[in-house]
Amino acid sequence: MIFPIGDDQVKGGAKPFWSYTFILLNITIYLYEVFLQGNGQLNEFLYNYGTIPAEIVRGEDYYTLFTNMFLHGGWMHLIGNMLYLWVFADNIEARIGNTRFVLFYIGGGIFASLTHVIFNMYSQITSIGASGALSAVLGAYLVMFPQSKIKLIFIYYLRPFKIAAIYFLGIWIIQQLISGFASLGPETAQTGGTAWWAHIGGFLFGLAYGFIIKRFYLREK
Repeated sequence: MIFPIGDDQVKGGAKPFWSYTFILLNITIYLYEVFLQGNGQLNEFLYNYGTIPAEIVRGEDYYTLFTNMFLHGGWMHLIGNMLYLWVFADNIEARIGNTRFVLFYIGGGIFASLTHVIFNMYSQITSIGASGALSAVLGAYLVMFPQSKIKLIFIYYLRPFKIAAIYFLGIWIIQQLISGFASLGPETAQTGGTAWWAHIGGFLFGLAYGFIIKRFYLREK
């Protein structure tokens, strides 16, 4: 497997307060999940605050479109998402400012959750994770920093190498699209696993936001 571990840093701009706050918040909530697991209360907690598409369609528990993006199903789920947030979010926050970033991140996460609901309307499976909001970050990053060099490490070859963001993120979204369309078959409609359409929806939200910001905000600077 290949993991991003760094990128070209933006000079100046806003300090990445919310980027790091979201990382800390996700880690703190996951530690609370570990505590609940020890008490046998974790499943109920995830059920109450994760997004269940069928319940959203029935007009219930809309708040979970927000709360689900701060929950994770295991250490690897958490670490993977926080690694992407660490690498990609700070440049965007530095460029657009703290307030715009927090609104963008939350908006992207909610849009991603709604996209997942639309493509899984009858599912009773609880959806959790920050990956929808992170996908929005990746979409905006692709538009705003396409030539930024992403430092990657291959798990079986521990020497890091670099690749332009446009290639790394382009390959990433192609993988999500392939998996997303593959998940639409009736035989996979009620199975668990990755919420591919949350990734795709979040990424499209980020692309649109990135184009708007680049066209109307960054041009003024």
